[in-house]
Amino acid sequence: MDFPDHLQALFEQGYRARQQGYRGRFAPTPSGPLHLGNLRTALISWLHAHLQGGEWLLRIDDLDTPRIRAGAIASAQEDLRWLGLLWDGPVLIQSQRRGLYGSVLSALRRAELLYPCRCSRRQLGQGRRYPGTCRHQFRGWDSQNGRLPSWRLKVLAADETQCGDLVLRRADGFIAYHLATAVDELALGITDVVRGDDLAPVCRAQRAVIAVLDQSPPRYQHVPLLCDAEGQKLSKRERAQGLAPLRDQGWTAEQVLGRLAASLTLVPEGCALSATELLEHLRQQPRLLQHCIQSLDS
Repeated sequence: MDFPDHLQALFEQGYRARQQGYRGRFAPTPSGPLHLGNLRTALISWLHAHLQGGEWLLRIDDLDTPRIRAGAIASAQEDLRWLGLLWDGPVLIQSQRRGLYGSVLSALRRAELLYPCRCSRRQLGQGRRYPGTCRHQFRGWDSQNGRLPSWRLKVLAADETQCGDLVLRRADGFIAYHLATAVDELALGITDVVRGDDLAPVCRAQRAVIAVLDQSPPRYQHVPLLCDAEGQKLSKRERAQGLAPLRDQGWTAEQVLGRLAASLTLVPEGCALSATELLEHLRQQPRLLQHCIQSLDS
């Protein structure tokens, strides 16, 4: 599709960055302190990037404003620094990039690739693929009964049966996760996305957005979640333990990293080592980390 010059230049810049080598990222939502599961995923992503001789970026996904907690962005950066998981370049804040996402939405709307949708979640049912109800019956972009429509993307035919037409701008005006994430992967030149396997189901949607933008997706790879004693994944909403209690008990960064690495069978139980020491250990056994990562491109 045709983009305005500034968007075309941005995507070309991202493409050139991808040609230079591996570029990964960690993208937490600042809805509370990072728990140990988040940090273990960050560790795997950081190790994977550095084993490939690549760059590792830090992006903060803070567009869903009601979920954001004061101080969580600074806390996440402090936790990563304390563990020695340092990122390349400046921290990227999605809420500071709303103009970029708005420009992409405007380009899609001009290309008639978006349409207004007034279907409610109650009408659609939880988790169902969108059946295309509003795609062929234009109901107008203006407010009706005090409610604006959401903006749906006309996905390509190859993706329609997989994920259905996607909401890219919610009825409350919030930019949807699929759009912001897809645009950022392209603009930042991300080659590899390593994240928790709870996000594996969203790959089809993000690939569908990228396909409409006439771009190529990154490689998506997913890692197992850290679970509690009952086998349930850790969650910020359930106040899962983060670093603060461990630091209060006198744990060192090396002990925490050893615990996280041991949970992946990268080192024996009871090891204490720095991030760089763990990286050097894995350089001697380059295939050891790969058993933790499931590629969706294989």
